[in-house]
Amino acid sequence: MLETRAIGSKLFSSLVWMKFFLSALKKTILKHRIKVVLLSIVLILWLFCLPKNLFKDPTSTVVDSSEGSLIGARIADDGQWRFPQMDSVPERFKQSILLFEDEYFYNHPGFNPISIIKAIGHNLTKETRRGGSTITQQVIRLSRKNQSRTYWEKLIEVFMATRLELRHSKEEILKLYASHTPYGGNVVGLETAAWRYFGIPAHELSWGQSAALAVLPNAPALIFPGRNEQTFMDKRNRLLKKLWEKEVIDETTYELAIAEPLPQKPMPLPDIAPHLTERIRNEHPGERITTSVQRPLQHRLNLLAERHYRQLQSNEIHNLAILVLDVETRKVLGYVGNSPSAEEHSNYVDIITKKRSTGSTLKPFLFASLLDEGALLPNSLVEDVPTVINGYNPQNFDLKHVGAVPASKALSRSLNVPAVRLLREYGLQKFYNKLHKMEMESLDKPASYYGLSLILGGAESSLWEVTSTYASMASSLNYFLKHSSTYRNQEFTEASYLQNETKDFGEERFDPLVFGAGAIYSTFQSMYEVNRPEGDENWQFFDSSQPIAWKTGTSFGFKDAWAVGVTPKYAIGVWVGNADGEGRPGLTGITAAAPLLFDVLDALPQSGWFQEPFDDLTEIEVCAQSGFRASIYCDDIKKEFVPTHGTRSGACPYHQQVFLDASEKFRVNSECYPLGDMMAKNWLVLPPILEYYYTSSNPNYKPLPPYLDGCSTLENNLMEFIYPKKNEAVLLPKNLGNKTSEIILKLAHQQSDAVVYWYLDETFVGKTENFHELILAIEPGEYVLTAVDNQGNRVQQLVEVRSASGN
Repeated sequence: MLETRAIGSKLFSSLVWMKFFLSALKKTILKHRIKVVLLSIVLILWLFCLPKNLFKDPTSTVVDSSEGSLIGARIADDGQWRFPQMDSVPERFKQSILLFEDEYFYNHPGFNPISIIKAIGHNLTKETRRGGSTITQQVIRLSRKNQSRTYWEKLIEVFMATRLELRHSKEEILKLYASHTPYGGNVVGLETAAWRYFGIPAHELSWGQSAALAVLPNAPALIFPGRNEQTFMDKRNRLLKKLWEKEVIDETTYELAIAEPLPQKPMPLPDIAPHLTERIRNEHPGERITTSVQRPLQHRLNLLAERHYRQLQSNEIHNLAILVLDVETRKVLGYVGNSPSAEEHSNYVDIITKKRSTGSTLKPFLFASLLDEGALLPNSLVEDVPTVINGYNPQNFDLKHVGAVPASKALSRSLNVPAVRLLREYGLQKFYNKLHKMEMESLDKPASYYGLSLILGGAESSLWEVTSTYASMASSLNYFLKHSSTYRNQEFTEASYLQNETKDFGEERFDPLVFGAGAIYSTFQSMYEVNRPEGDENWQFFDSSQPIAWKTGTSFGFKDAWAVGVTPKYAIGVWVGNADGEGRPGLTGITAAAPLLFDVLDALPQSGWFQEPFDDLTEIEVCAQSGFRASIYCDDIKKEFVPTHGTRSGACPYHQQVFLDASEKFRVNSECYPLGDMMAKNWLVLPPILEYYYTSSNPNYKPLPPYLDGCSTLENNLMEFIYPKKNEAVLLPKNLGNKTSEIILKLAHQQSDAVVYWYLDETFVGKTENFHELILAIEPGEYVLTAVDNQGNRVQQLVEVRSASGN
């Protein structure tokens, strides 16, 4: 019984203790769970306490040259000079800042307990305040916008600093510190401070300069010229002495460093390509951009721009622009967006990107198009005579005509009339489409909007686009020569100022996208050999030490002067004028822009001349006098390499066989002269109107001999009206009370001794001899004008006469 009770008692006791244990265990587990939850919350807070981007402050736009040197910068949107984060921290500054701020930086986990304890003790016992923050904590404080320095804030900094140490390496934390530390005023970051206070990049700082910038964030107010200089110097020199004592620097370096002057007021930042810098600020705001601009070349271009501006401003020409491209890479080597003029002359406008009338700069593209399709040979004679096309009356710059001129010379002399006639022959829409293939996107209106004036400056484009297009032509020729006679399907790609951007020129192809290499080479050869000013003036500007294919252009009203040229290595574009569009006498491509082009060329290294692309050239026989393919009637024949499709061109249309008498002084025919005594001779015979103008500038041209007396002279093309031109209305001056006004009728005749009888509506109105010009009083109306020579040859034309008043 007793045993039974004892067993029951133990069992009960066990159950009580078991209940107590289970209760205690339950409480322990609950407390542990709470701790785990709390620890989890703390851990989660710790893991996510840092934002993805620690610093969200806007940064300055910084522009470097291809050598990595600063060439311009623009202030951040918040008014601070804050360069984008540094790639690395210079060793001298690193040693200085570690010894001054955080000697155990590489050993602590984000905070230094010993430094914190010393700082608390110092602050509790003394009136001065001492900080115990590590560099990592300072980075956190900077990211939190320098919150009030309370113990709670310090605790937050420690908490976040440990997380920062886990997320970033020590070197990355140093870069954050160096990039975001304030250096007085609106200067933020080491790189910014190095340029603002010493005018050099951070990696070039001396020991004295590095030490000065290391102590400055600790007391930014020290950087105040005339005040606090001794305090500033003492702090810097104590740091330098510490560097010496720690054997970071030797004694000589220490002595030299303490002799260095302190920084004074902030210096202006370099700004040697201001318009490019401003363009980058708009296209890449807040970024540090390494451009392809070559700093030494940019300096030379700036000097040239200033020199030419001083000369041009005497004629009230105030603006200019220069662009230099690398042909192979299409990278910008030099960029002068405007002249160093005053603000009232819009010196802030970046002319390089603005659309202006193209003048004659598109003519080489038409020339190359015609050559490429075999519609023209380089030296074929093209017509330069008074022309009216649907009321459009193009004029040459000098208001003269030469009748017929080699195509290459028409290009080099920039003759407008031949260009318009060739464009009509080639096709306006066809040429417009070709320009779009060349990525000339500024032509954003239909071809009909521009009309035939497209080739004379009726369209607008920018110096950026035009120079890029010339560079693309040169690049296409270079690639053909170096890569097994192939082309690329994206050759016409715009230029780039980004050093690290690789342009995609597309895949190789055997057929050209726009022009064949032969056509490009022939075009460049024409632009090189004969593109020189008329007369003797300004020759000194064009005696360059290296060859260049160049073209000038002048817009209507003397508002824009262009000069664009290419070598195998470089493309140069120059524009001169007034940004507000004001025209000036003498503002022409040849006098205002070309001299600057050649000065720029002389500033560039030698680049030789283009090699002949024989794989896209064919040797043919051409007529030396006319430049066309030689016909059976051409006596003076020479061999010439022409673009491959030049074999499609027609034979010379101007040479024909004529029959002369035994003395070779008169033409004869079978009706008046024995067949056996006739002399057959080949002769260059131009149509009457071409001959009329051609003989005045070509004294060696021999007109056809007259017919022998008694021989028939009836020919269909013996004479031709010069004025009025076909399809052109004659405009009389305003009526001042008289019913009639006088006009001058002009006619070209191949016979110098011919007599011409003039008729108006079959009414005889006069006769002329030798020089066929007739002054005639006439009223407004429509008439049939007829001219008959003394041999019975006739020419007739409908004439419309209108008064300026519209009556």
